[in-house]
Amino acid sequence: MTVQHLPGTDRSETEALRGRIAEALERARRRTIGLTECLDEAELVAQHSRLMSPLVWDLAHIGNQEELWLVRDVGGREPVRQDIDQLYDAFKHARADRPALPLLDPAQARDYVGTVRDKVWDVLDRSPLHGRDLVRDGFAFGMIAQHEQQHDETMLATHQLRVGEAVLAAPPTPARGVAVTGEVVVPAGEFTMGADSDPWALDNERPAHPVHVDGFAIDAAPITNEQYLAFVDDGGYERPELWSERGWAHRMEAGLTAPQFWDQDGGGRWWRRVFGVMQPLRAQQPVVHVCWFEAEAYARWAGKRLPTEAEWEKAARFDPESGRSRRFPWGDGDPTEALANLGQHHLEPADVGAYPAGASPAGVHQLIGDVWEWTSSGFEAYPGFRAFPYREYSEVFFGGDYRVLRGGSFGADQVACRGTFRNWDHPIRRQIFAGFRLARDLRSDER
Repeated sequence: MTVQHLPGTDRSETEALRGRIAEALERARRRTIGLTECLDEAELVAQHSRLMSPLVWDLAHIGNQEELWLVRDVGGREPVRQDIDQLYDAFKHARADRPALPLLDPAQARDYVGTVRDKVWDVLDRSPLHGRDLVRDGFAFGMIAQHEQQHDETMLATHQLRVGEAVLAAPPTPARGVAVTGEVVVPAGEFTMGADSDPWALDNERPAHPVHVDGFAIDAAPITNEQYLAFVDDGGYERPELWSERGWAHRMEAGLTAPQFWDQDGGGRWWRRVFGVMQPLRAQQPVVHVCWFEAEAYARWAGKRLPTEAEWEKAARFDPESGRSRRFPWGDGDPTEALANLGQHHLEPADVGAYPAGASPAGVHQLIGDVWEWTSSGFEAYPGFRAFPYREYSEVFFGGDYRVLRGGSFGADQVACRGTFRNWDHPIRRQIFAGFRLARDLRSDER
């Protein structure tokens, strides 16, 4: 077999790209296996919440997307299981309806994803990694690695929702390194928002474009459990004036009284359920499992607001010294365990101040990892947006009832998390690993 190389590059650069692709695919698959092998067949086929698919559906769906894009499209190979395409089309079946489908059982699903992956290794070996947009710089392989990791985070959320004995384990988060309090002022000015040079950035991150942002102040850290508990203790869930009309209606209908998975014992002490284990509420840990309406109400109680998506990205990426936008708050280098809480290395957010080396040039901490952060912005296309490689990834969601989340959580992998990455969900969703930080307009004496 003759391995092809990128035009204008040497063999080592081409092989380095292949190695990066292989590592991303292998890392995602190890995680998928870890999230499914720890449960018996009954738990894999069960629906632990109507908000989520059975885990066995996610497993086979991961394989089906990999087959569609890498085996059939990039590789030009014959289908492995064309007969199951409709079963695993996320747009044809709502999550609540998936348990009733004639799904592959766990053994069949494992065999299927294994067969597909074997074919993908051969496709990767033979792909030129240049030419049409889908294969240039390994985009399709990067897209599939991101897709699997996104479903792994969804499966991790399903694990949090399931009731029963704890089956997941991970080391504790690092200790708090520095005290982080107060706000950071970001001066008015233009910055470059969105992706330009990242070859694996997805369509909704593109194109890079200039955005003027008025001066604003943003919290140096996400809102903590201690801060949120003050809102709860002050009757925040009993005061309709703090909530929007829609938010209060949802608070009443859903019976919200505290973040999801919080519980108060008879002595008034608060606990949080973490993947089947009840733990005392940690004061300095970012609050997690709150919906957008709860974040909005807290912001009103605190006399502030949620940041816009552009404000969040400027705080995370803009380097005033160089005048350019960086890939991550700390620079252009990939995340490490010293910089951010990503990749399910831990099973919860780390305390505020645990990653001082990951702060932005402005001094804003933990923008990447720990918790997805709600912004005030709806999910819309950037100027010059082009759907690629299919409309259903982003375009069909633009203008809907969604709010953008930024930054990634402890359950997000680095391949699917960067300073430009955009997540979105309905404002009522709490099962996701979401928290928030606050912002405000500058006073005249601060401008």
